[in-house]
Amino acid sequence: MAENESVGVKKEKKENGIQYAVFEDRGRQHKAEKGVIIYIDYRDDVKDGEKIEFGNVLMLRDGEKVLVGQPTVVGAKVIGHILCASAKDKKILVFKYRRRNRYKRRRGHRQKYTEVLIDEIITG
Repeated sequence: MAENESVGVKKEKKENGIQYAVFEDRGRQHKAEKGVIIYIDYRDDVKDGEKIEFGNVLMLRDGEKVLVGQPTVVGAKVIGHILCASAKDKKILVFKYRRRNRYKRRRGHRQKYTEVLIDEIITG
């Protein structure tokens, strides 16, 4: 074993300065970091390039400080803008089949979603 190798010492994670928030939008929770693209459920009331604000922040981390809301963090917001208002996911094929009955059904589904780029997280 070399002299510079240490046994039983855990290396620190480099997440110390990361700021992120967990917010709720339409019944789903999303983790947001500045500069990251997130995919939320489709919204027909927004357009491309429009600013969007999420105020229902459940948890907030700013460096070493962690704030957990009861139920939400007061004054915290996640602000972003819409990259694509009506993006579509890959097509999923659903195939129903019953043997010996000549019964077959093939159906496709494409889920719509909205792409949001997170611009900033306000701690309040």
